[in-house]
Amino acid sequence: MNFDLIRPYKDEEIRPAMSRIGKAKEFYTAMQWLFPALTKEELKIKVDSIDSTYEFQQQFMHVGIRKIVEKTCDGLSSEGFEHIDPKQAYLYIANHRDIFLDSGLLQILLFEKAIDTTQITFGSNLMEGLMVDLGKVNKMFTVFRGGTRREMYENSLRLSAYIRNAVTKLKDSIWIAQRAGRTKDGHDLTQAGVMKMFAQSGSKHFVDCFKELNLVPIAISYEYEPCDYFKAQELHLKQLNGNYSKQDDEDLVSIIKGVTDYKGRIHLAITKPIEETELVEIDKNHTTNNDKIKALCKLIDQRIYASYKLWPTNYIAADMLKASFDNDDKYTKEEREKFEKIMTQRIENMIGNQTELKRIYLEIYANPIIANRQVSHQKLEQVVR
Repeated sequence: MNFDLIRPYKDEEIRPAMSRIGKAKEFYTAMQWLFPALTKEELKIKVDSIDSTYEFQQQFMHVGIRKIVEKTCDGLSSEGFEHIDPKQAYLYIANHRDIFLDSGLLQILLFEKAIDTTQITFGSNLMEGLMVDLGKVNKMFTVFRGGTRREMYENSLRLSAYIRNAVTKLKDSIWIAQRAGRTKDGHDLTQAGVMKMFAQSGSKHFVDCFKELNLVPIAISYEYEPCDYFKAQELHLKQLNGNYSKQDDEDLVSIIKGVTDYKGRIHLAITKPIEETELVEIDKNHTTNNDKIKALCKLIDQRIYASYKLWPTNYIAADMLKASFDNDDKYTKEEREKFEKIMTQRIENMIGNQTELKRIYLEIYANPIIANRQVSHQKLEQVVR
């Protein structure tokens, strides 16, 4: 299968792409926020020196994302890298809270531990103008959205084959979200459609199909959710109108806000890879492929929620929803006042009923506690069965 339509740039394509990037005014506008000490001429020299994806990630992406953490966060912590063999390729499947940072933060942590960075999924809805070159230089590959039923099937089949080829043949790891689009309501649930897409290119035998992909769930948690007010707005408008239509530039605005807004602390956890014995157990206890896929999704969800870090903001929101202080041992008075102030500032200019917006906003933060408690009471045997 020809993957030229979706793959990232090869190293011989980097120099022409950097030349195009070097001519884009928008690129320098963004870089001035990340590298305020450099003049445009100095940035141009930096751009002209890039000849490979590695150099681009080293000179721009790693430095840039670390600047984002420094400017908009109160720290980035991580765990679970002992589960990763640097000589192996993995299919990292992550909960999805921010368009850019979820995958970007993993890349800088891998880079700092001298582990190869991953290829990253990149929605075709974002592939316009400058974003095409920036994405493909940064090891991003295209996931096509929409189209006719036939086009959607062909795109899914190509994507599945591309991912399997990257992991099994090229030994190149992949990052992909557990669902189409970001989690809006705070519930991180793996979509069966994503697992079915993986299976399209594999063996008909369930265990063999998923074993060779080396699935590794990832949990990322933000103390202050990126674009939480946009998410509350979208959910509220869906309630009012029955649907929600994105503005043309909405995804780009979300990327910018996700990068520039305050996020508090961030934690990224790499969980244990899905083991062959777990796949065998699922296969043994279910007869239909659909049931096996559902059980695999539940297993991934269990891994993610077991490693999801709950912040004071989650407990504060849960108490505010119930007008209680049930969890007040998990936060301070100052932390609660800070959360209330930030929430008020973020939703006061949103469209709709302020009381309802506040309820939805609080649920975004409280729902991970509910899901975490549900998963923590499940035994592994219950999940795989």
